[in-house]
Amino acid sequence: MKFILSLLAPFSLLCSPLLGADRTNVNVVWIVIEDASAHIGCYGETLIETPNIDRMAREGIRCKNAFVTSPVCSSSRSAMVSGMYQTTLGVHNHRSQTSSGKGGGNANYYDSYKVPKSVKLIPELFRDAGYFVTNKSKTDYNFIPTSKLYHGSDWKKAPADQPIFAQFQLSGGKNRKAKSQADPDKVVLPPYYPAHPTLRQDWAKYLDSWVKTDEEVGRILEDLKKGGRLDSTAVFLWTDHGVSHLRGKQFLYEEGIRVPMIIRLPKKQRVGKERDDLLEHIDVAACSLKLAGIKIPNYVQGRDFLAADYKPRKFVFAARDRCDETVDVLRCVRDSRYKYVRNFMSHVPHAQPSQYKDGKKILQVIRGLRKEGKLNEQQSRPFAPRRPPEELYDLQTDPHELVNLATDPTHRDRLATMRKALHQRMTETRDMGLIPEPILEDVGREAGNKYLAFLKTDHSKQTRRLIEVITAGEANEAAKLLDFAKSADPSTRYWAAVWLGVNKTAKSKSTLLKLTSDTVPAVRVAAAQALCKLGDMDYLKRLVEHIKDPNLLVGMFALRAIEELGDAGKVHREAIAAAQKSKYEFSRRIARRLTGKWR
Repeated sequence: MKFILSLLAPFSLLCSPLLGADRTNVNVVWIVIEDASAHIGCYGETLIETPNIDRMAREGIRCKNAFVTSPVCSSSRSAMVSGMYQTTLGVHNHRSQTSSGKGGGNANYYDSYKVPKSVKLIPELFRDAGYFVTNKSKTDYNFIPTSKLYHGSDWKKAPADQPIFAQFQLSGGKNRKAKSQADPDKVVLPPYYPAHPTLRQDWAKYLDSWVKTDEEVGRILEDLKKGGRLDSTAVFLWTDHGVSHLRGKQFLYEEGIRVPMIIRLPKKQRVGKERDDLLEHIDVAACSLKLAGIKIPNYVQGRDFLAADYKPRKFVFAARDRCDETVDVLRCVRDSRYKYVRNFMSHVPHAQPSQYKDGKKILQVIRGLRKEGKLNEQQSRPFAPRRPPEELYDLQTDPHELVNLATDPTHRDRLATMRKALHQRMTETRDMGLIPEPILEDVGREAGNKYLAFLKTDHSKQTRRLIEVITAGEANEAAKLLDFAKSADPSTRYWAAVWLGVNKTAKSKSTLLKLTSDTVPAVRVAAAQALCKLGDMDYLKRLVEHIKDPNLLVGMFALRAIEELGDAGKVHREAIAAAQKSKYEFSRRIARRLTGKWR
């Protein structure tokens, strides 16, 4: 019996905080690295050396199948620091109006971005439990906290007897000025990128950034050791999303959402452990709270995968929504072998205009090669004018996601299973992504908060209906779209108008004309654009009129609608040029792009 108890002792030490609500002396450190995938030694990378991270993996747990719930930084961090899906909290759109100075003073909507008092963020929970809470140094969230989240940026200022919860935000893949280590000539790019010298050089510089990051991680661990805290600290290391490339950051392919995750537990518990099961980055929140002996609130959607009774996930989910001025709605579900991607805006290309991505040299080179006819079919796919509504990949046989099986009859049952899983998760988690952002802004303002609005009311029927109207649009089912255009729900009317325009549906003009007088500005914008697509360019003026709408998102949507119409908007160039002085940064970007094009 004594022998058995001795074997159980290390495990009981790890689980002890899970069994009670009393605070433990376990410190918790999060190391979050920007714009990087798992290209480090312990994950098989051979062109660089990352000894500190590799040692951390040897001394702890290396997770082979960890994923972020969003492939862009502010949405990913918003989910991370809340322990909730960003689509549930209503913070899924990248750089919302209050974030990073992009909002421009649209004060009428700011209250709706405040986290409700009923939802305490992870730093707040640690602070209330007596922890010294720090963040060095990025707080790129899509919400306004209701209290001061951090005591500062330096955990070393904590009293010696006070436990710490410290976050480190490392620039990672954004640091392209790191000392050269990787040989560009030895870089082997994924097959969906052309083997061009500029792209290989860029990838080599990205690998170099990992060398610099490894040094930073080493210093963090050494400082914890010098401070006498390392043996009592749980250290979690992961990235906010994948490498910033065409198919990486902002998209739901493996390059965008699959991330490294390494955990070093106090007193080197679970040394050398590897995990193959599916994990989401919001799970770190639940694990951290339990290790600290802090009760996990019911609203936290992450799971404690360190618990003795943990049941592995069957699926992981991820979402991409508006990124800067690029409006999009994508969702995916992934099991241990298959990935299903749903493009809810299949009528536009993956590579929509984007100041952020189009400003990158690598994308400029790829676009240039495309113009020269030097890309193969796989490499050209992001530039196709439309996307398939559904994508299905067998990751076991096709790890680079090159062969879409969604139309393969032999995979019909698999497709149906994954589709059902996604739809179920969207309804269960109260996913707000199908609500057009300008409409969602007004919902939030009227209810005081978007999350509370969806919490108090069952929106599952609305979600199912919006999936249905978009599906009807993709199938060009005119009768259904015309019927949906009469719906009492403005989001339904919006999507019906969008698809009537995309399909250039005959006999839809009278319906669209009515919608141009809709009570909801976003619906009027969608209807005006649809009429333009049907050939009635008089409604361009209606789009221009909406640029100055008090809801700044309406103005941006109007400008984006004009941009999608090509050079037709040139006749209103003066009014569009004036939008370069908009309060909203992303409206200014579109206006600058159009004005420069028509100069």
